[in-house]
Amino acid sequence: MYGKEEQRQLYARSKEYLAGEMTLPPAEQLPELRSLLRYHEWRYYVTDDPVLSDFEYDQLYKQLETLEEAHPELITADSPTQRVGSDLTGDFVSVPHLVPMLSLGNSYDAADLAEFDRQVKRMLNMEEAAEISYAVEPKFDGGTIALVYENDRLVRAATRGNGVLGEEITHNARVIKSIPLTAAFSRFGLYRVELRGEVVIRKDRFERMNEARAASELPLFANPRNTATGGLRMKSPTEVADRNLEAFIYSFGFGTNEAGNDAVQALGTHSHALDILTELGFKVPVTGYERTQAPDIAAAAAFCKRWEGQREDYPYEIDGMVVKVDDLALQERAGYTSHHPRWAIAYKFAARQATTTLLDVEYQVGKIGTITPVAKTEPVGLAGVMISSVSLHNEDFIREKDLRLGDKVLLERAGDVIPYIVKPLAELRDGSERPIEWPVNCPVNQTEVEVPLMRAPGEAAWRCPVCVCGAQNLQRIIFHVSKVAMDIDGMGRRYVEQFYELGWLHTIVDVYRLPYDEIARLEGFGQRSSDNLRRSVETAKGNPLWRLLHGLSIHHLGKKASQLLAQHVEHALDLSTWSEEQFLHIKDIGPTVATNVREYFANPIHVEQIRELEALGVNVRPTDEDRPAAEVTEGPFVGKTMLFTGSLQQLSRKEAQERAKAAGARIVSAVSGKLDLLVVGEKPGSKLKKAQSLGTVRVLTEEEFLELL
Repeated sequence: MYGKEEQRQLYARSKEYLAGEMTLPPAEQLPELRSLLRYHEWRYYVTDDPVLSDFEYDQLYKQLETLEEAHPELITADSPTQRVGSDLTGDFVSVPHLVPMLSLGNSYDAADLAEFDRQVKRMLNMEEAAEISYAVEPKFDGGTIALVYENDRLVRAATRGNGVLGEEITHNARVIKSIPLTAAFSRFGLYRVELRGEVVIRKDRFERMNEARAASELPLFANPRNTATGGLRMKSPTEVADRNLEAFIYSFGFGTNEAGNDAVQALGTHSHALDILTELGFKVPVTGYERTQAPDIAAAAAFCKRWEGQREDYPYEIDGMVVKVDDLALQERAGYTSHHPRWAIAYKFAARQATTTLLDVEYQVGKIGTITPVAKTEPVGLAGVMISSVSLHNEDFIREKDLRLGDKVLLERAGDVIPYIVKPLAELRDGSERPIEWPVNCPVNQTEVEVPLMRAPGEAAWRCPVCVCGAQNLQRIIFHVSKVAMDIDGMGRRYVEQFYELGWLHTIVDVYRLPYDEIARLEGFGQRSSDNLRRSVETAKGNPLWRLLHGLSIHHLGKKASQLLAQHVEHALDLSTWSEEQFLHIKDIGPTVATNVREYFANPIHVEQIRELEALGVNVRPTDEDRPAAEVTEGPFVGKTMLFTGSLQQLSRKEAQERAKAAGARIVSAVSGKLDLLVVGEKPGSKLKKAQSLGTVRVLTEEEFLELL
């Protein structure tokens, strides 16, 4: 979804926002903040590998919330504030949750919890001196699961997904022994329920699994969390069973009686509901030990603080505690935002730290020549992972922290994931430590030709300006074939590196003249694999022009700018004749991109490469996909916000939304005062009732919608 260079840029841009270095007007900041947050949601929910700590993500999210509150006219339906994150992978059938699974707001200390308590009381019109009882329980660090029981039998299990839709994993859930296949909910007047829980692995079992894998010379699992979430999505239930997964259930998400009416409220409190689940045989945090019923927010905060101090001794990975209003009736009164329940909050534990020794610094080169220093440390266990390599970012980072070879350093995993050197422990130096000498010439280059590094004014990165060793070309090829660029299916980094080592790839042009007969003879390939790769490359030749432009690895030329340029040329080489003013004439093309693209196409080597690509059949002209869609200016849907609900009979939901957008409508995800049109299919549910209560929403049947189209 995101290429390596694009991810680097998104990460760097995020850090600039976190540092408060943005001076752009709100209309420009808002779309960029949304794009950054979508990327970080993808890293967290899809890849299970976030690059920001939870705290940093929260700060970005709050920046977006603050801007949108100040400029409500700029809020868009696809903003992260209007939805929750996603872990959909497309490998399983998507199913709807009975009610949405929302995220939680975060707190980090007792003061944050006290402010949460005040907000809850204001929403409930309670006096500040009044006391609210809170349920407090561990925030397990695993994979979220939703279990549906009907007539006391497990009928469906799903991942969290995007909060509205999840991936059905019923067969996998059935082999998790802590999940009952039947439970006597009917004893409590419950005939259809949806439970929420977290699938985890005990830390000691995880260690034994890795010991067995090491003995069999298999790759080690990264950490318990990733192993649990990955286990949920495995194709074979037998393999799922081998991972010794357990499921802690932490709430009723939904529950109705035989007549279809809500039956959860009758349980009284969240704590009592968990007691019932315990009685029914579910694995639930143990009251008095893992969870408590706190009489007020101060007691809840003290319980959280105690658990922060004993988290390492707990047999499961947890990254905080969850504080919930215990009274279910008060929960209902407090309600929800589009992102989180107003009656619950996560108390996040501080990032975990460890000390180790900085042994050496190695250097990596990127596709545009950026030199990245990487610290090599004595291996140290941190948050379930052995750390031995840590990025040092750039020369300024090393100088500002005064890092030296041989230093004892304080290491932290931001968000329990990304290792980061906080500082050297200067007081432990004994005089044997040595300064880190930044290289003058390219440190990756293994030829006899020395290439001095260069640093552009205003930039922190040093770059190798002229690559003579091919290292940059390798990174450019890896990016060129990636999904974000030419999207050549089946040609990942490993194959590119293998073909490069064999001498078949030197530049991106060589991607389109691979020796497929020789590839078929490689170990692990065969004729079928070779033929599949050939088809993928041939398919990629017909890609729209913007993909080729993006795949050239021109510094600062991202996907959006590539799409804009493709709309304004008849041939890729038209750009070789453009002046800088012609570039700047295009809205959203700035001087940096203009200069970099102009300089790229002024290089005769690059021009010749484009000609070679064209001769090999690679498309270098704009396609229909490159051309902007004609703007709709007339019609009943122009400028209208529209929402679909219920089951449509003549169109799929996606088809209906696409046709509405093509007619000028803006599709939204929820009923609000800003909604103009609601298209209703069969069994529309609560959205229709809410729209009717507003009195400002025009309701259309599917037939009326099609007639207007």
